[in-house]
Amino acid sequence: MKIERIDLREIHLRLRAPFETSFGAVQDRRILLVEAHAEGISGWGECTATEGPFYISETIDTAWIMLRDFLVPLMLGKDVESARTIPAMLAAVRGNGMAKAALENAVWHLESLARGVPLHRLVGGTLEEIPCGVSLGIQSSLERLLAMIENELAAGYRRIKLKIKPGKDESVLREVRRRFPHITLSVDANSAYSLDHAAHLKAFDDFHLLMMEQPLEWDDIEHHARLQAQISTPICLDESIHHLRGAQAAVERGACRVINIKLGRVGGHTEASRIQTWCAHSRIPVWCGGMIESGIGRAHNIAMSTQAGFIWPGDVSASRRYWDEDIIEPEVEVTARGTIPAPQTPGLGYEVRERRIEQLTVRHEMFSARPEPVAVAQDFLPQ
Repeated sequence: MKIERIDLREIHLRLRAPFETSFGAVQDRRILLVEAHAEGISGWGECTATEGPFYISETIDTAWIMLRDFLVPLMLGKDVESARTIPAMLAAVRGNGMAKAALENAVWHLESLARGVPLHRLVGGTLEEIPCGVSLGIQSSLERLLAMIENELAAGYRRIKLKIKPGKDESVLREVRRRFPHITLSVDANSAYSLDHAAHLKAFDDFHLLMMEQPLEWDDIEHHARLQAQISTPICLDESIHHLRGAQAAVERGACRVINIKLGRVGGHTEASRIQTWCAHSRIPVWCGGMIESGIGRAHNIAMSTQAGFIWPGDVSASRRYWDEDIIEPEVEVTARGTIPAPQTPGLGYEVRERRIEQLTVRHEMFSARPEPVAVAQDFLPQ
């Protein structure tokens, strides 16, 4: 396929309710979408960077610059034999995994349409449905949190994950476990603690958690290894893992017993597949983390999660948990048994609602491989 044109779009979507983690709350999401064109068809990817550099260093604005000035020029006009070759094409640019993933995943979608196969088959998926969990943000009251857990369990979700931070952790977990003694429960700290909290975090062993996700600094493998040696709860690394080498080093050092794979953080489907394959051979559970994606990113997560290494319920949940109206149709739904069936039609398995995307667009740049200048820039952010 010859990549003839690439479009960058920023859209704004409002969450149905604020989502709070240890580094703040968000309700209005700025989302960067990438559309790649070749041979009369187009594929879509989503950049999962957030508005500020609080999850990792990338933001939606840094990703836009990296795509516009460095990554898109490396792809335009090039013949791409397979989306798996794209990491090598972009290798001259260091880091910036979320920007790279948005572009690579758009080409994966494009290739799946060109070949007439479902995306999940193209990336190596074998599962016919994926198990689903939910991630619940920090709540204003314990009563509200307990009611939310009750609702999500009634909807069929197989794992409940709670965001925590100092002061919003042990007492909350104690009451959740008292009310729901047998549910599959995990916590996510988003680097809210330090090794000085080791004794405090060891007390979480009493709650029989599936895992404790990223308790310490986002780039600290050594201290996670020291903490894992002191607690029984399996540590899952998220922010610390950006590629297969990092996953191997963390496991071999004893820093974690579980790995969360996020498509954006690891740079796209190609590296995600490599990580899950190695983890499966090494008997390390992996699961799919979420970044409050729109339906495009969510559909890519579904495809990734059908690979054999993804044995624990991920954060892929129904569109309606987040958005009043998504940008795909049909919207993602979860069955009563807490699963999402793998789509069987070519591509994402969901139709991209291009008209709705146009309505939501606040910034758009188009880049063409044709010799005539066709790049346009629009910036009509609402006042």
